[in-house]
Amino acid sequence: MTTVTRLGETIHLSGELPRIGTIAPDFCLTRTDLSDATLADYAGKRKVLSIVPSLDTPTCAMSARQFNVRAAALADTVVLNISADLPFAAARFCETEGIEGVEALSMMRDHRFATDYGVLQLDGPMAGLAARAVLVLDRNNLVIHTELVPEIRQEADYTAALAALETIE
Repeated sequence: MTTVTRLGETIHLSGELPRIGTIAPDFCLTRTDLSDATLADYAGKRKVLSIVPSLDTPTCAMSARQFNVRAAALADTVVLNISADLPFAAARFCETEGIEGVEALSMMRDHRFATDYGVLQLDGPMAGLAARAVLVLDRNNLVIHTELVPEIRQEADYTAALAALETIE
């Protein structure tokens, strides 16, 4: 079983991240306008999946800001910030922070995303939320980069994710 930590406490996760070289599992998440979003909606684009527990934490907020600045303007690239936050709260956060290049998606209707991607926290104070992770997918949803951040309060390696994007033609 995969684990991460939060302030030194071991947190068990629902599984493992999809492996590099495999096709990412499809998903159905909720946009800020309450419409459904599936992986097929982003066909033909390079994808950065920035998975966070909640935008209402300093580290998760920083992650959204960093990807908004660093990756959102890249051609044929979509950055998806995925959390369990309610779509209304995610929309308010993005508006307040001026985040226009990152699309916020919510697991509010279905936690299968977190289970399928192996990031659902099974215990600890944030059980039911996702652990922090980043995946980069090519235009055909092939996983080309993964990072499960080992300490939930740490930021992801943005540089590694961006470097993975550069390998996609």
